[in-house]
Amino acid sequence: MAMTPLKNLMKFAPAAVVLAAGAALITSLSVSCFSAQGEKKNRTAPTGYRDTPVLPGQKWRVHDIDRPRPPMVTPAPFDRPWLPPSDAIILFDGKDLSKWTARGKGKNRGEPVEPRWKVENGYMEVVGGTGDLVSKEKFGDCQLHVEWAAPAEIEGTSQWRGNSGVMLMGRYEMQILDSWNNPTYADGQAGAIYGQWPPLVNASRKPGEWQTFDIFFEAPRFKDGKLVKPAYVTIIHNGVLVHHHQEILGPVAHRKYNFYTPHEPEEPLVLQDHDTKVRFRNIWIRRLKGYDQQ
Repeated sequence: MAMTPLKNLMKFAPAAVVLAAGAALITSLSVSCFSAQGEKKNRTAPTGYRDTPVLPGQKWRVHDIDRPRPPMVTPAPFDRPWLPPSDAIILFDGKDLSKWTARGKGKNRGEPVEPRWKVENGYMEVVGGTGDLVSKEKFGDCQLHVEWAAPAEIEGTSQWRGNSGVMLMGRYEMQILDSWNNPTYADGQAGAIYGQWPPLVNASRKPGEWQTFDIFFEAPRFKDGKLVKPAYVTIIHNGVLVHHHQEILGPVAHRKYNFYTPHEPEEPLVLQDHDTKVRFRNIWIRRLKGYDQQ
């Protein structure tokens, strides 16, 4: 068997010489190791290419150096994920209704009036008969976060237990209802696309407990007065997926269904007054843009 240089040296040289040679070898290995670590820290890579294939259906190449980089957004802190990201529009922060008007009822039916929902202790509460809340700002494609709670005291049954709704673009309703041990029609329970699709599961908490909706909405598209793409929605209720890119069949209706009619690309968000004391807090929204759009 062939001997290593160090073993050969140990066979023919004095111990002192062997120790000195061993120390030199260890020093050489250490320097080599540190050099390699330094090289790893200073490694560089290309920031993109101009000689790669063009991606199917896109104008960009693979790893295209000229492709716009996404804008930076600061997310919520890890231990407080309910807080809005840096590019969100705050629609209700627990202080006032300055971002809202109301849609009148009775003699003022449909007209914009001063909102009269109750605001206290960081939440707002429906005051029955005062009208739906309507956001002053308009939105199309969006990510929406809403926290809500049905009344702790149970009054009524089915659709009279903690009923409200989130009306995207003022016409596509995501149902709010106390659905804890509360039998009702499936497409009218909490998390339903009202009158069209029930949620995949019932993720409701007990009445009086705070609940969350995280809604990802794609607005319908119209051209020359005709529908060219329906609306789609993804909803996460209390952290549980209840709709996944589900097509919305048309505007909300009770005991029937409606067909799409053309409307503007952006419309107000509406919170429904269904004459039950539903509470809301921490409402924020983000406009969504397509890829490569700043």
